[in-house]
Amino acid sequence: MTTTGHHRAGAAALLALALSAPLLGAAPAAAAHTPRPPSRVAPANALELPDPTGPYAVGRRTLHLVDHHRTDPWVPSAGDRELMVSVTYPSRPATGSPAPYMTTEEARLLLEARGLDGLVPPETVARTGTHEREGASPARGRFPLVLLSPGFSMPRTTLTSIAEDLTSRGYVVASVDHAYESVGTAFPGGRVLTCAACEQVERDEKWADAVRGRAEDMSFVIDELTHGRKAGALSRLIDTRRIGMAGHSIGGAAAAATMAGDRRVRAGADLDGDFFVSPAATGLGGRPFMMLGAEDLHSPGGATGDWPDAWKHLEGWKRWLTVAGAGHFSFTDLPYLADRLGLSDAAVPLPSEQGWHITRDYVAAFFDLHLRGIPQPLLDGPSARYPEVVFRRP
Repeated sequence: MTTTGHHRAGAAALLALALSAPLLGAAPAAAAHTPRPPSRVAPANALELPDPTGPYAVGRRTLHLVDHHRTDPWVPSAGDRELMVSVTYPSRPATGSPAPYMTTEEARLLLEARGLDGLVPPETVARTGTHEREGASPARGRFPLVLLSPGFSMPRTTLTSIAEDLTSRGYVVASVDHAYESVGTAFPGGRVLTCAACEQVERDEKWADAVRGRAEDMSFVIDELTHGRKAGALSRLIDTRRIGMAGHSIGGAAAAATMAGDRRVRAGADLDGDFFVSPAATGLGGRPFMMLGAEDLHSPGGATGDWPDAWKHLEGWKRWLTVAGAGHFSFTDLPYLADRLGLSDAAVPLPSEQGWHITRDYVAAFFDLHLRGIPQPLLDGPSARYPEVVFRRP
């Protein structure tokens, strides 16, 4: 199969994973043999995200940003490109009010897309306990900025636990929803935009266009957070000399594409995503990049995607790490929450808690090293604590 063919096969597989796999995100073939979950999860089940590990309390502001210089690529009749951005920032304790995980309608659409409507009450997911407080007073200081972009069809909320943990360690984090690219995202005016892009990308194979579009979105977000009027006092918290980006699935591809087009982004991480833009991972100019993915999907030799091509083009500090037993969604909130609902997936043997610890610690170590200059032995070689993580040097 040609490189383009691999791209298309991988892209189709990722879309299938996003839209039709169980909540934990097993591959479709494995999912077909996974036992059906219970007929209904009790509404009384309380969910809560894992505790952040850093010393800072976590504040949050939600921004609706509109790029008046670009028309939405998926629904041109909608007009200007819109984004919803959750900005979490180090805050003063006991200020602000508890921040919700997502709206009930967003939760309903997510569950419906994953075949769990009628099994899990959307209110249960929507009311997941976060560690964020809306409108909390900012802590003193200036902090590195990390941008987060979710997987295709997934809302930004699926990366909330990563955002909270990084923020607690002293980062401002901007988690971005790209209009018409998730199964459901609430926008102002009572609008809930759904995934108009999903059918278009599958039909027209516009994966590279989607990646480039997200890169433009992210550069616009940086502009708005550092100089825009809507950011207000948030801009004073950001150290513009220390900006990084990470993303899951196509969001990881967007991290590389954003770096290629925007020199302000100093370091990037891809969580289990192909790059889609060919040649992969070019134009980074020696800036550091980490690829962290599931062993079954992204091991050298067995990979159907473009990580081998990306590895050849990365000229600076780089790591290719694979996690044994992980699934595509093991780097998001979904397995952790599913496990607490009794919806663990036998096709993904990595325990959800271990998957969360691996994601949390390797992502934080990467940004601590490259945005703060703090040595990170975890990134130097195999760890006894995380035997599932293999350092690849093809």
